[in-house]
Amino acid sequence: MQAEKDTFGFPFGVDTAGHVLASGGDEAIRGKIIQVLFTAPGERVNMPTFGCGLFNLVFEPNNSILASAMEFTVGQALTRWLADDIIVNGVDVKSEEETITIEIAYTRKTDLSKKLVRIHFK
Repeated sequence: MQAEKDTFGFPFGVDTAGHVLASGGDEAIRGKIIQVLFTAPGERVNMPTFGCGLFNLVFEPNNSILASAMEFTVGQALTRWLADDIIVNGVDVKSEEETITIEIAYTRKTDLSKKLVRIHFK
């Protein structure tokens, strides 16, 4: 069994003793997924193509076309930026009135466990 590496906590934090907070396992993967989703391309100076531009799509009309565009965009970005950590099994976007729900099914490469992340936008 492969040992998990600790990464900086997300969001970045420092404990009361002045040590950098670390996270590992599911929490670290979830943090990485959130970073990819909520970072717009061009936002990071040293990685200008990082992210998926999800917030650019949020202001579009909430319909099946938007849901399909989000599924494609999120799936491609996660596959590109987190290929060392996860296998993206599927992205499902549901749009209902003012709410968009994104479900990301993935397999962790370290132990081949299947996981799901769900994010809601209102």
